[in-house]
Amino acid sequence: MRSILIPTLAASLLSAGVAAAAPAGDPSGTWLTEDGRAKIKIEKCGPGAAHACGKVVWLKTPLNDQGQPRTDIKNPDPKKRTRPVIGLTLMDGLKPEDGAFKGQIYNAEEGKIYDVSVSRESASELAISGCMLKILCGSQTWTKAPDEFAQVAPAPAKAKPAAKPAE
Repeated sequence: MRSILIPTLAASLLSAGVAAAAPAGDPSGTWLTEDGRAKIKIEKCGPGAAHACGKVVWLKTPLNDQGQPRTDIKNPDPKKRTRPVIGLTLMDGLKPEDGAFKGQIYNAEEGKIYDVSVSRESASELAISGCMLKILCGSQTWTKAPDEFAQVAPAPAKAKPAAKPAE
């Protein structure tokens, strides 16, 4: 019995080591953020499609309190504050490194950029770990959403024309 368990255990440990050393799992797909407020579509990009890029394709609340499409109002660059959040690129050119894709991610809710590591946990989970100044760090798990699901930025609500008086 012991002679069977040791090779099985050794094989399990070796295969786990091989999996850890394997190239980064492809993070491509559409992902629901941990708080459920946005869906991000990640696609291969860059030279030879070796990098990963991600943009917002859906918001749980796509309109602000005034009935207008949400914009990048917290961006430190005043010229970018009118950009719609739907369609906004949050990750651009993440490079494969140490079993993950690493680079920077833009957080539109804060208007800040974080160093990020994105790694595939499973077919249905994506681990996102980010740090600002290498000391303020956090992580979350995004879950797989249907790839075909995207949302078009809604048109702003228009004022109804005034009724014409009867003649």
